[in-house]
Amino acid sequence: MRQVDLAGFAQYEGELMKSGKITHTTLLVLDDCNTLTFAAAVDPLRAANRQAGRILFDWQFATPGAAPVTLTSGVTIPAAPLQKVTRTDLLIIVAGFDLEAQSTPALTASLRRLDGQGSVIAGIDGGPWVMAMAGLLDQHRATTHWEDLERFTERFPLIDVVNSRFEISGSRLTCAGAAPAIEMMLDLIGRQHGSTLAQRIAGTFIYDPAPPRPQSRGIDPRHNAVTAKAQQLMEAALDDPLPVAQLAKRLGLSQRALQLQFQNRLGRSPQAHYLHLRLSEAERLVRQTHLSLQNVALATGFASQASFARAFRGQFAMSATQMRQGQSRESSA
Repeated sequence: MRQVDLAGFAQYEGELMKSGKITHTTLLVLDDCNTLTFAAAVDPLRAANRQAGRILFDWQFATPGAAPVTLTSGVTIPAAPLQKVTRTDLLIIVAGFDLEAQSTPALTASLRRLDGQGSVIAGIDGGPWVMAMAGLLDQHRATTHWEDLERFTERFPLIDVVNSRFEISGSRLTCAGAAPAIEMMLDLIGRQHGSTLAQRIAGTFIYDPAPPRPQSRGIDPRHNAVTAKAQQLMEAALDDPLPVAQLAKRLGLSQRALQLQFQNRLGRSPQAHYLHLRLSEAERLVRQTHLSLQNVALATGFASQASFARAFRGQFAMSATQMRQGQSRESSA
């Protein structure tokens, strides 16, 4: 169950509900953010107004500077510098790539100014990185996309980093990506205007809310509760794989029962599934990072470079070096 620190946020939502005032919202959109993430942030606000039959939220778009920004789909948001936003109740930062370059001193100053005025600040996808670089998440609990959790933890030691889909910590909200952004926005709307409205909005999106849960690298629909939980345990220990006996013990099963669960549901043993998860992560690291292959092997639980090389070639019919070289050629084409 996700722990939610509502100190600060509770005061904000209480003032809004008591006064019945409109929540003035600013969506700060950075270059190369995901279009689905952008929509997940703003469309629940539109739906809230429509379902309520009155204006609960108004919003404006802002950009880091005096230039338009372009989403990954090619959609352009006209220039609207954040420094010109004088006040806002809620600031939502929607970001994707190239965050260091876009987090300029001017942008950081604007974020800190709005924080000082009491704005609730939320970050989606790359948004938590922008918040963290501005020092807005120090001493707070926060999350980010599962691909970046380890790097985020190392980069920002003053933040209590957790693997969750979204987090509320005081007046800070952080969210891992597009689908969890819908959950976060529904949660925010529900806290301010009641769960009935949030449920109606979820219905318009044909969205079925689920209990709070950690992020996953992708759940096969064939999973049941046991194998899905086992996968979560596996994903949390890719660099130091747990013995199947220990997995079974944590799940309250015998080793034989766990073996049968995996065989019946996924058609393979827990050992084979664990190896598949580790190699999938290895493929991501080879394709998307500059880690040495030795460090990729260590990060995915292989004791030697030789065992990693054999397993990788067996899974992908090419070596990790060949995959990385092919990726490099595709990028330069």
